[in-house]
Amino acid sequence: MDSKLIDRFLKYVSFDTQSDDLTNMTPSTPGQMVFAQFLKGELEKMGLEEISLDDNGYLMATLPSNIDKEVPVVGFIAHLDTSPDMSGKNVNPRIVKNYDGKAIVLNSKENIVLSPDEFPELLNYIGEDLIVTDGTTLLGADDKAGIAEIISAVDHLINHPEIKHGKIRIAFNPDEEIGLGAHKFDVNLFGADFAYTMDGGVVGELEYENFNAASAKVTIKGRNVHPGSAKHKMINSMRVATQFIVMLPRWETPEHTEGYEGFYHLVGIQGTVEETVLNYIIRDHDRARFESRKREIEHLVNKTNTEYPGSTSVEIKDQYYNMREKIEPVMHVIETAERAMREAGVEPRVQPIRGGTDGAQLSFKGLPCPNIFAGGENFHGRYEYVPVSSMEKAKDVIVNICKDIAEK
Repeated sequence: MDSKLIDRFLKYVSFDTQSDDLTNMTPSTPGQMVFAQFLKGELEKMGLEEISLDDNGYLMATLPSNIDKEVPVVGFIAHLDTSPDMSGKNVNPRIVKNYDGKAIVLNSKENIVLSPDEFPELLNYIGEDLIVTDGTTLLGADDKAGIAEIISAVDHLINHPEIKHGKIRIAFNPDEEIGLGAHKFDVNLFGADFAYTMDGGVVGELEYENFNAASAKVTIKGRNVHPGSAKHKMINSMRVATQFIVMLPRWETPEHTEGYEGFYHLVGIQGTVEETVLNYIIRDHDRARFESRKREIEHLVNKTNTEYPGSTSVEIKDQYYNMREKIEPVMHVIETAERAMREAGVEPRVQPIRGGTDGAQLSFKGLPCPNIFAGGENFHGRYEYVPVSSMEKAKDVIVNICKDIAEK
């Protein structure tokens, strides 16, 4: 077991860094800056160069090249925040040694159990050491495992100068979990030719395709009249909203789709007779289908207005796009990662992300940036865990990427 890697991770999860999409600040919560300042001190002690931490919580640093030839500058990126879906305060992790394949009692007092009956992938880790929660918080492997792996890989390179590598840039950013991690990321300051986010799930994940994404806010205006005299006068916006909802294809929702299948997802409803607001997210890997989905929403708004003139409007905003179109011209970054994984004894699992990633937005800002596994399972909740060996393999992959670039 790499004790330094594990010690780092256990220290990092002690920082409360939940992001919050309601504060309109960057970082969105003060705990993220506290964590960034701690990491800055650690990087300084390690002797890294070009260390910068800006007022928005973006931390960057350099491990200088130890070879006398020009090679591409590679970057590694992870995010400081944890999901607002569950508390990340007072995380109390423990290591389950040599997992035996049985249910793990996380919290006997509250009868919280991590069981292979509900999470059968646990059986893939029989005989391994697992880091789990106490059942009252998330763990924070998303993405503090990624941070620990990056720093541990850099530390390994510092302590093994016989491993030749070019210039390496690392960065830790805030607010990925609320979709803002790349918004204020200074790609020019970072100065890498390409990079990898260490923010994937299980061992072997290598992702360079993600959803195209948009939000759609549908507003329906009604007309409120006393129900005793409402005939032919009242327009109940909530009833109009239910008509709108059922006009969208029922099978094209998250609970009925997988792989490359896109969807419409109703994420919020606020309504009275007078006004109802429907909040949707629209997702599809294929750009043409993505545009078609947005047009379908607009079509249904027009159709609703045919029956209830002037009642319904929509505001559609694109959020991010599929990074595949930016990665395909530089597929060597994927080939490098695949070679690095195989050298670490890991079989690459190239698959689409059914979601987004900082790497998608960074790719469109000019920094090709696919996503590599960090090793955790069951992110964003009390059943989150990370196998120790998965973190060690992720660290090895980072080291191997740096070696490969220097050699090639």
